[in-house]
Amino acid sequence: MGWEGIAAQAGRRLRDARPRAGKTRVVAIDGRSGAGKTTLAQRLRAQLPGAPLVSLEDLYGGWDGLDHGISLLVREVLRPLAAGRAAVVPRYDWTSQSWTTPSVLQPPEFLIVEGVGAGAQAAARYESLLVWIEVDGVVRKQRALDRDGDLVEPMWERWAAQEDRVIAREQTPARADIVVDGVTPT
Repeated sequence: MGWEGIAAQAGRRLRDARPRAGKTRVVAIDGRSGAGKTTLAQRLRAQLPGAPLVSLEDLYGGWDGLDHGISLLVREVLRPLAAGRAAVVPRYDWTSQSWTTPSVLQPPEFLIVEGVGAGAQAAARYESLLVWIEVDGVVRKQRALDRDGDLVEPMWERWAAQEDRVIAREQTPARADIVVDGVTPT
């Protein structure tokens, strides 16, 4: 099936799903670093023209911010949309290591949220579809190093420990509507 086929399947399921964030149908694409979340999110945007994309990388606020990013997703994005209000999406600049001007998101018909923790239980009540991407740790690390190189390598273990805690607590793979093999998507 490949990434295109998975995106098409997710798009169909999202269109058929009940909105759970006000009038917005939210799809969460979750998985560990290097799993292929961004790749799938980009393919899914082609299935849902005009659908905005919120990346949790913009919400973490640094290398120790996985739980903080989940909290911001719920508080600043999903709750306002559920109430029919515009969301003010925080944005963290990893280069300057500071918060930048947030973006305003009017309630859309569809919203794609991608990142580690996107399918956390606190967010799940607002999400219409949860996709989990599973990939072996060696492959994920190589992908992350190929993508971000020197920025990621010294922080890999530190971030992976946060992922381990969040995944153990949230049980995201077990709650997913769609589970994808991110090495050979089928």
